[in-house]
Amino acid sequence: MRMFFAILISAAAVMASDPQDNKPAAQPKAVDGSRPMTIPAGATRGADGDMHFTDPQGKKWIYRVVPFGIVRLEEKTGEQTKALEADKAAGIKATEDGDRVRFERQGPFGVWKWEKKKSELDETEKAALANARATATTSKQE
Repeated sequence: MRMFFAILISAAAVMASDPQDNKPAAQPKAVDGSRPMTIPAGATRGADGDMHFTDPQGKKWIYRVVPFGIVRLEEKTGEQTKALEADKAAGIKATEDGDRVRFERQGPFGVWKWEKKKSELDETEKAALANARATATTSKQE
């Protein structure tokens, strides 16, 4: 009997409440993943073989053909790539040894070590070497 009254009171409370709007909520525009991506008509081929395109909003894109279809990447400016290289170099320890540089970086399976000539360094390794030199001069001053 108590259960009956609890259900009756709950039903009365629900019926007495204000009716809610049944308008559908605004949903984000979904991208149709069933259609393969295409390269825009105004894209130009770069020296690296990729297609470069600037959209109407001024954003620059790179379209690359890969074995699984076409991928679109945002093109980074020189300042953005330098910042990314500096971030990558943050975890690398560099030690100069004459005309060679030894590098160490913590990896998922332990410490990764490699050695290169100063003339063969890539941008990330150059940034790591610059960080090591800056750290060394700062520690000497203290």
